[in-house]
Amino acid sequence: MLEVILKELYSYTASGIKLGLENIEKLCNELGNPQKDYKIIHIAGTNGKGSTSTIIEKSLIEAGYKVGKYTSPHILKFNERIVVDGEQIKDNEIVDYYMMIKKIINRLQIRPTFFEITTAMMLKYFSDKKVDYAVIEVGLGGRYDATNIVDGDYAVITNVSFDHMEFLGDTLYQIAKEKAGIIKRNSKTFVGSSEENLIKAVSERKNDYINVMERYKENSSYRLDFERFITVISIDNNSFELSLFGKHQYNNFILAYAVLKDIGIEDEIIKRISNSIKWQGRFEVLDSGKRKIILDGAHNEDSVKVLADTLDMGIKNDDIVAIVSVLKDKEYKKIISILEDKVSEIIFTSLKENGRGQSAKELFESCDNKEHKYVFEDIEEAYQMALKMDKKYILVCGSFYLLTKFKERVLNETL
Repeated sequence: MLEVILKELYSYTASGIKLGLENIEKLCNELGNPQKDYKIIHIAGTNGKGSTSTIIEKSLIEAGYKVGKYTSPHILKFNERIVVDGEQIKDNEIVDYYMMIKKIINRLQIRPTFFEITTAMMLKYFSDKKVDYAVIEVGLGGRYDATNIVDGDYAVITNVSFDHMEFLGDTLYQIAKEKAGIIKRNSKTFVGSSEENLIKAVSERKNDYINVMERYKENSSYRLDFERFITVISIDNNSFELSLFGKHQYNNFILAYAVLKDIGIEDEIIKRISNSIKWQGRFEVLDSGKRKIILDGAHNEDSVKVLADTLDMGIKNDDIVAIVSVLKDKEYKKIISILEDKVSEIIFTSLKENGRGQSAKELFESCDNKEHKYVFEDIEEAYQMALKMDKKYILVCGSFYLLTKFKERVLNETL
């Protein structure tokens, strides 16, 4: 039954991306506006939403709150998107909540998108589960994203960089304005970047926001431990060992930390959860004995730069080969250009089965410099080629869809 329902639900992706709140407002009105039944931490930003939301979620659970979390996209299965107290929504619940929304759709004669339906399911599910807090990630942008039906107690913005420009605008200021759109009159607002366009956009919406990078500039630091692949963070001489790895995770942690301290969560609670957080596809390191596999969902110029900076701090170019595929609506030439300076070889593979995907050959042909680059449309063949190169590290990156495919086809982590 679930497979049939999910196939029907995914069929709504044919509606494409439609920014606007009209459909979600209608759905929520019919559901009794469930988004008003709990406190909301609403998180926007180009990168870092998942890590920031997970740190907040796990800390609140450890503090004794009942917590829902909404993220996208999923890596292996739909259930990952809607979670309460760390437990994914059950298969039968997906069926039940989809059928509930479908009846409303038929009655109102509307055609919502996949994301609007999923968001409505989530908001009602969290209400029925009686969560204390809902940690909700924006899907795209902010102002006209379906999640912006909520009136967030906290508006949290990680950062801003170029992504989804066909929807959000072609300047950083325009994109920042869209993300700042989640700020409501009574939202406590936290920002995790000092980028001038973001600060300008946030300032136009709210005067009393908190820039956590400024707040903790003098009394915090970090270092990357390449033996254990953890990020060690110091705040006021208090040490936190974060199992999420990378230079960028320091920023994400500081942002989450500031929100948690405002809520009243003690340092000891944050310490307890910091070294046990798992977040798929964000510098996820798998140890296969002879070599390590790094899975990273970096899929835009900014996130790939962050990935490159992290590699620079502890891994030699000659020790790493990358398996790469990038969607055609991303800045794939820039992404490849950044990566080719950080790895010894690049093996291109295909995401052609995705409507936005490219073949390995198309990616290869887009490169000005074709040295040390290889073409394998089949991801298993690409992995076998990477193994033959006998490097210490194999990096798989460029798209979350690629990570899903790699986990299913190569690691045999099936749905």
